This record gives sequence, C-alpha cells and structure tokens, in this order.
Amino acid sequence: MNAAWYEKQGPARQVLVVGTLPDPEPEPGEVRIRVAASGINPGDVKKRQNAFGYGMPFPRVIPHSDGAGTIDRIGQGVARPRIGERVWCYGAQSYRAFGTAAEYVVVPSSQAVPLPDGVPFEQGACLGIPGITAHRAVHAAGPVAGRTLLVQGGAGA
Repeated sequence: MNAAWYEKQGPARQVLVVGTLPDPEPEPGEVRIRVAASGINPGDVKKRQNAFGYGMPFPRVIPHSDGAGTIDRIGQGVARPRIGERVWCYGAQSYRAFGTAAEYVVVPSSQAVPLPDGVPFEQGACLGIPGITAHRAVHAAGPVAGRTLLVQGGAGA
C-alpha cells in the first residue's frame, strides 16, 4: 500500500517519507478500512514534532488518528455485514503504530463508526478527535438538558 510515515521526529519536510509498505491485515475483532480521507489534527503534528516530549512510541509511525473509508476486510469475530460498509474511524494512531495516512488502516471494529451515504468521506474524516473533544467539553460537567450553552470556536481546532 502507499503510505506516509516517519521513523524519527521533527519537521515534516525532514522526516516524512512517502512510499510503499505491506498491506495491514486485521486481527480478531478488527476491521481493515480502505481509506478515502485522512483527518489531520493538531495532536498528530505535535506527536511528529515531539512536542509532548514522549519520543518515538514505535520504530515507524504512520500518522493521523482520524479517517473515513470503506471496510474491505474483517478479523475473526466481526460480523460479516460490515464488509463494504462506509465508516469514519477515530483513534487509529492512538496507542498504535499505524494511522490513516495510508491506503489502508486497521482499527478495532468498535472504532469504525457507520457513515451515512449522504455524508462525504472528507467530512467523515473530521468527526473523530474534534467531535469527541466537543462532546466531552459540553458534557464533562454533567447533564445539559434544559440549559443554555455557549459553544465558542466550534469551527476549528
């Protein structure tokens, strides 16, 4: 598969490599997604630049945690009807080496969320970390039913 990856941290122009890697295969409970769109989040850039000071979590990292595409393979224990399903995914490169900056990504089946037919893949790729962050910000303090909320800066990271 075609992919972008890095094997050391730093500025994109100095560390990103684009090339061919073996296609990943799903393990039990996982699905493989043919990626149509890959979402880039501030945390993806910060991890590549070592802004958090954690160093390289794996010898090779395919970046980007969020994406969207179509499930083309499933691991043991995943319901067969998922093959061919349009999905968006999150956390692909969270605690894993390989994210969505590739033709294929493998994630736990629970992290591949159905994407309605009318929603473009590009929009689906934006739902992961931004959507989860927004949900947590609104609901972290408790129930919001019947309350007035101000959501400021909802259009960007």
